[in-house]
Order: sequence, then C-alpha cells, then structure tokens
Amino acid sequence: MATRKPIDPADSPKLVLQGRVVTMNGAFKVIADGRVYTQNGEIVAVQEASAPAPAGFGSTAVTDTGGTMFPGLIDLHNHLPYNVLPLWQVPKKFSNRGQWGRHAEYHSKISAPMQTLAATPELLASICRYVEAKALIGGTTTGQGITLANQSGIRRYFRGVVRNVEATDDEASLPAASTRVPDVTAKDAQTFLARLKKEKTCYLLHLSEGTDATARRAFQALQIGGASWAITPSLCGIHAAALQAPDFQVLAANGGSMVWSPFSNMLLYGGTADVGAAKAAGVPISLGCDWAPSGSRNLLNELKVAHLFSEANGAIFTPRELVAMVTREPGGLLGWERVAGSLEAGKRADLIVVEGTSGDPYQQLIRAKESDLVLVMINGVGRFGDAALMRKLGFAGEALRVGGGSRMLFLAHPAEDPLVQQLTLGAAGERLTRALRGLPALARKAERPRPISPLAMARGGANTWRLALDEILDTGVDLRANLPLRLPGGRTLRAAAMRPVFAETKKLSAAVMPLAIDALTVVDDADYLDALDLQKNVPDTIKEGLRDLWS
Repeated sequence: MATRKPIDPADSPKLVLQGRVVTMNGAFKVIADGRVYTQNGEIVAVQEASAPAPAGFGSTAVTDTGGTMFPGLIDLHNHLPYNVLPLWQVPKKFSNRGQWGRHAEYHSKISAPMQTLAATPELLASICRYVEAKALIGGTTTGQGITLANQSGIRRYFRGVVRNVEATDDEASLPAASTRVPDVTAKDAQTFLARLKKEKTCYLLHLSEGTDATARRAFQALQIGGASWAITPSLCGIHAAALQAPDFQVLAANGGSMVWSPFSNMLLYGGTADVGAAKAAGVPISLGCDWAPSGSRNLLNELKVAHLFSEANGAIFTPRELVAMVTREPGGLLGWERVAGSLEAGKRADLIVVEGTSGDPYQQLIRAKESDLVLVMINGVGRFGDAALMRKLGFAGEALRVGGGSRMLFLAHPAEDPLVQQLTLGAAGERLTRALRGLPALARKAERPRPISPLAMARGGANTWRLALDEILDTGVDLRANLPLRLPGGRTLRAAAMRPVFAETKKLSAAVMPLAIDALTVVDDADYLDALDLQKNVPDTIKEGLRDLWS
C-alpha cells in the first residue's frame, strides 16, 4: 500500500522572526527579546536575540515583528460549516441537548438554513473557504475539520491550510484524532470500552451536554459496573457540563480529559462545567469554540469568556493556564506534544504574533482582538497577517481590512483541495451573503432535487461532494456515544434530539427566513456586543466583561 504524503509538506522558506517569545514549553519560558528560526515547516531554534544564529542562518535577514509570539492556537471543538450562520438569540434556558435540538426556533434559525445550504452543491466551496479563513483570522492554526460525503457514501475531510486534527496523513508525527462513533459499536458501555481500547490516539466525543440529571446520565452510562468505566486515556469529553466533582474524579482516575466550551454552555444553559472541580481532580482541560450560532466566533473570544468565568468564580485559572488550554494542553491531548503546542526547536512552525511587547504576555493574548494579530503562521508559512509584514516575509495573497488595518491572506497550498482552487475569500463571502439573504428561494430549489441519471453518474455525478451534517442528519456515524440512556417513553437522548429534526426536513422553505452572514471578526461587527446584551442566559458579568475586553 502506497504511503500518503503529509497534507502539510516540509517546505517553507528560511525565516528569522524577532520579538517577545512566549514559548509555552515545560518551563513556561518567556524571552523578552528573542528570535524564532524556521525552515522547511519546522522551528530550528528559539533563543535570545543576542545569541549567535544557528548554522545556516548567518546571512538570513531578521524580521522584527514588533510583537509577542505564541504557539498557534488549537481549537478542539468546532462545527466549522455552521460558522456562516449568525448568533442565535436563544429563546429560553435549556437544561440538556435534547431540548434545544427540537426547538422550533433552532430549526428555523440553524438546522433548516444549514440543510438548505448543504443541499446546494455550488455553495460548498464558499462555505469551506469562508469558515476556514474566519478561524485563521482569529488565530486558529489547528482545529476540527469539515466532513464531506458523496452519493456513493464515501466520506473525506476538506483539505485547507488550517491543520485538521482528524486528517493529517502524517500518522508518525501527527496522529489523527477520532471524532465519530459508528452506532454499532456504541450499543453498550462494554462494547464502547472495547472500541476505546483500540484507539491509540485522542477520541473527541460530546459528553453530558447540559446541566441537568438527564445530561449527567450520559456520563453515568459509561459505568460498566463497580469501579469499571468505559473511559480510557483516549477519551476526551466535549462539554462535560453536567459532571459533578465525583464524576471528574472518575474521569481523571481513568485518564480521561475534557474540552471546555463555556460560552456555548452559557448561551444555551446559563451555566457551564464545574471546571474548578475538574482542575482539582487533575483532569486536563482544553478550550473549544463549539460554533458561531451559539458559541464563540473564534478562540480569542472563548479565551475571554473562560477568563471572565474564572475570575468571577475565585480565579480558578491563572492567565497562563488559560493560554495553555489553547496551546500546549490540546497539543498534549492529541498526542502531538513532540511537534505542536509550544515554540521549541524541532516542533512545527505554527505560531501567532500579537502586536506589542509590553505587560503580562498571557493577559496580552486574552485581551487580544483580531486586529491585534499581525501574523498567523502554519508550517512555517505566513497565512494571515499585517500586509507589510507578510510581503516582507515573501508571502503575497488576498488583501482585506481588519479593524481598519491592512491585512493579507495567503491561502495557496501544494495540497489545496480542488473545491477551492481560484476561490477568494471575498468571492466566497459575496456568494454566501446572497444565498443567506435568499434562503426561502434556495430552500424551494432544494425541495425539488433533480435526479441524477446513470449517464451523469458515470460522468462523475457520484463524486459531487456535499457537507456531511452529522449534527442534523442521521449518518450512522455519531458525534456522541449512543449508549442505552433511556428517557420517558423509551427513546434515547439522541433520538429525542434528532427525531423532530428529521420529521421537519420535508418543507425547508416553510421554516427558513433571510439571514445575515456571520461576520469574519468581532472587531468589525458593530452590532455583536449589542446582540450579546440581549442574550437571556448569559450572566451580566460575562456580558459586561466582554464589552470591556473587546473595546
């Protein structure tokens, strides 16, 4: 069997970046005036600016970034395709995932619009381009990917410039995480445990989404008997919002970890995971945005929410610990600690640069806005940043404005997905803006799908890729373990959440209405903070704190 080539080949120019360096290494070393040397996708050296250049870099020009360098941000929970949709004004406080998933407004504002977009193949490339660029502009260098499927039942991941945790084609250095459970392996805890034991890498799964007893039972269903649990070091539970202190002790004792999405939890449930108990138990914690309709637009916002929640509850985490949740902690959970999560020689050259070098560096990142990011680099290639800096480094791409500043996107890639070849962010945004404004007409078109003839199939109709919306459509491969957790009436929690959605898909045009596209950034969205003020479930301390941190 032929060996696949890594999605990110080791091919990048020889560069020297100067500025303050927040290494996030084991000693959490910060170099006030340092240099990062990169070549062929790798960090060659990280050292004081006054130290002699490493071999081969003696004549390489030094680029003063004027900023503070951090490892690239890693987002371990994000349903990327949905990030074209605007923030949902959550109508009431829910207590578990089975409730909001069948609410009429959720269907009209989120599930029906997404089904409409997904049923329009000509929009697929624009969705992929827009949501990936949006993550990149917010500093994300690694995250969950976009799943595609064709009419033959084949599934694959979109290949973009942001690292995809589920598909790297580089198992030796970047083992792929699992994010979906075939239903056949999730019928009981013992079978699920057997599945987990086969996993050698991170298994990212939704777990106990909500705050009530029903949500907690999704965790309790992992108990096989006595002290035996279907939990291994591979299991990383997303949300874990209903877990109590003893549950976190069980999770930690069995080597499990979690992804915390505080903003999504607050928007939907008015509360979030007991991360104080999780920390006390020794559970490793990473941060994830969830999705734009009921979560953060990017990790910069999620960091702010996590910080505000921590401070409001007795300073649970230090700023350094919070920054670790988007850098070294997720790197470790993925099993990528040898190559990602910190700025050290021998690791992948994934980094971001925040403008300025004064003050506490960890607070600097927490307070950073998209307009403060002057460089986002992946595998030694500048992908987004200040236009003048990008040109100085030798990267030329699409111009855009962020917070009034001149920025540039460089999305050319040797393994570029054929879907997005020659497609600019600007063109993608324009197409999606028109589509969302015309959702009713688009939905009527989707309700009248044209059958694909055998001749069209032979010519490639079977290879027409579409979004695989696991959060809405039952594909037989789920994002959460479908263990036998029964509700009144005998239905599983998952069935309770999904059944009404399936029942309402026939008439999309009756459900959807024109929508505005979700903006790329917070800093350029004059209405975003006002929209947050109207959210019913978010505590005032969080709303007020976000207004201060984004101002």
